[in-house]
Amino acid sequence: MQRIKNIAIAGANKLPIVLDIFFKEDHLCKPVVIYAHGFSGFKDWGNFDLIASEFAGEGFVLVKFNFSHNGTTPEHPADFNNLVAFGNNNYSTELKDFRLVIDWVCNPLNQFSAVIDRNQICLIGHSMGGGIAILEAANDTRVNKLITWAAISECKTPWGNWPFEKIEEWKNTGVQYYTNGRTKQEMPMYYQLHEDFIQNAEKLNIQKAIRSLQIPILICHGTNDTSVPLEKAYDLKNWQPSAQLFTVESDHVFGRKHPWISEQLSPAMNSVVQASIRFLKSATC
Repeated sequence: MQRIKNIAIAGANKLPIVLDIFFKEDHLCKPVVIYAHGFSGFKDWGNFDLIASEFAGEGFVLVKFNFSHNGTTPEHPADFNNLVAFGNNNYSTELKDFRLVIDWVCNPLNQFSAVIDRNQICLIGHSMGGGIAILEAANDTRVNKLITWAAISECKTPWGNWPFEKIEEWKNTGVQYYTNGRTKQEMPMYYQLHEDFIQNAEKLNIQKAIRSLQIPILICHGTNDTSVPLEKAYDLKNWQPSAQLFTVESDHVFGRKHPWISEQLSPAMNSVVQASIRFLKSATC
């Protein structure tokens, strides 16, 4: 199996996107699965190589990437050492990045083009990345399948439950801070994140986007998710009744953590991966 890691391509605002590609070396053209991480995540969180290998072993090309402004760098793709970039991240920037990754996948000059079926592209997104995947799928006709894992249903991460006073303080000071529970870093979020949401409310309307989709969709969610409650999955399902819903008794990250040193996936994550693979093999556009 080929596992090529940390390929740098041009991202939004001249910052690089770093991506990995996994596939079997059988010289066959394969459907592509593109994975987008969530807020304060990265492509290798929780030993995601295990998940990538599962998809590759089942005959897919798996591409995973770091959003250009997620706070990591090409030299340190699993560390948040560019907090200025993190602070300047927003939904519109991530949509630009997602489109650039799809452009790279579909480029006939891509060095891996011989194994890529550009007519079969599925997006998978976790949490905030799930919302971004819905929005991108609704605006890119190259995407013909969609899977969400613990996806948000509105573009208000992480301020959705903040009181009015905190939003006003954010506006007045220009910054609020998110405490990373794992690294203990105080990660800045500049007010431009909220401004981007206000200025692009129509473009960032997940409800409208998923309603418009006419492709196969699988919604996966943990019943014990406290970060993005299960009701958000039911919202997505209600807005798009044709979507399939798969639930598992687990949390927001399906029983994983970082670092994940085991060579086996957690039972919940494995069940989500297997459900996703079954969906990809059975769903028709």
